[in-house]
Amino acid sequence: MEDNYRQRGLRQKLVNHLRKQGILDENILSAFNRVPRHWFLDSAFLEHSYEDRPFPIGSGQTISQPYTVAFQTDLLEPRKGDKILEIGTGSGYQACILCELGAEVFSVERQKKLYLKTKRFLEKNFDYPALHLFYGDGYKGLPQYAPFDGIIITAGAPEIPQTLIAQLKPSGKMIIPHGKGDLQVMKRIVKNEDGTLSIDDFGFFRFVPMLKDTGDD
Repeated sequence: MEDNYRQRGLRQKLVNHLRKQGILDENILSAFNRVPRHWFLDSAFLEHSYEDRPFPIGSGQTISQPYTVAFQTDLLEPRKGDKILEIGTGSGYQACILCELGAEVFSVERQKKLYLKTKRFLEKNFDYPALHLFYGDGYKGLPQYAPFDGIIITAGAPEIPQTLIAQLKPSGKMIIPHGKGDLQVMKRIVKNEDGTLSIDDFGFFRFVPMLKDTGDD
């Protein structure tokens, strides 16, 4: 797939915008510079790929706006070699950013058509040996691969899934948009060594809802 001079220039402008918005981790900004966002979008949106806004990707899902992806990544603070569970693969864009940061990513998608489409796309266009995709119910997580250093949820969750908290390592972090309705509060939940939770809020965001059970589209 093409990644030309103009697209690379637009990507750099996006990175500059993210920096002005308060994303200061240069490793995260570099990851955004390396992942061609326009590859993840329908050709109808090609001219707008590097605008800081979400776009539909089918199956009632969206690719989040870049600032939201960067903000969640920044809160997660992934380190090279960390095992990260992502709930909501979507287009695969967030997973690629995490892989570029050196994380081993286990990503779950509940929409069958979207899962198959994204799996084919990522396998064809990226070489990430540390990226593992699964079709299933995000609320259940992946207990067979737990515990995880971090969990990132890319859909609005009306409740904090205790099944996922149980899959966090001590000192692990969960980043979750929490709440019912159109707006959610971004929360960072840290699992303390004694099993208690420390929870901090980071403002309002808008996500598609997190749904239970797998559902074929």
